[in-house]
Amino acid sequence: MLIFIDFEASSLSKQSYPIEIGWVTEAGAEEGHLIRPAPIWTEWDARAELIHGVSRAQLSEEGEPHDLVCERVISVFGGNDIYASAPSWDGHWLSMLLRASGKPRHLLRLSGTSELFLAAARNHLGTADDTLAAAHVEQVRQSLKQPAQEHRAVSDARREWELWKALVA
Repeated sequence: MLIFIDFEASSLSKQSYPIEIGWVTEAGAEEGHLIRPAPIWTEWDARAELIHGVSRAQLSEEGEPHDLVCERVISVFGGNDIYASAPSWDGHWLSMLLRASGKPRHLLRLSGTSELFLAAARNHLGTADDTLAAAHVEQVRQSLKQPAQEHRAVSDARREWELWKALVA
């Protein structure tokens, strides 16, 4: 099964940590979790808070313990193909979540949605030409006319899923 994921984070520094994870499965099922920070996670950037709109106080009050979120992630993601629009960043935050929960940081691996989208476009067009495939992906992306949405994990993952669905339709 394909799973499209997204994280929101405390900042965009190397010390940043995940504050929210959201995903949409191939079948369209959605799930999201605010993550209460692990005690060792302290980095916070007010500019990031302005983007995602989640405060430290909200994480303390509404966030789920990081290790419980990690267990849920492992149970859902294990054995499935996991895709993210920014696999380097999302992989960093997934690794942070795993390590803070005492799990190996490479227990789960992410791939980039851009490669998945190109493969779907090549298949649809019947071509190996990545330039044509990329133009098709962009054309489909523009045709979706997705409204501006809040910058939150589930809605960001849903946008990636919607593009994939349109490419394979």
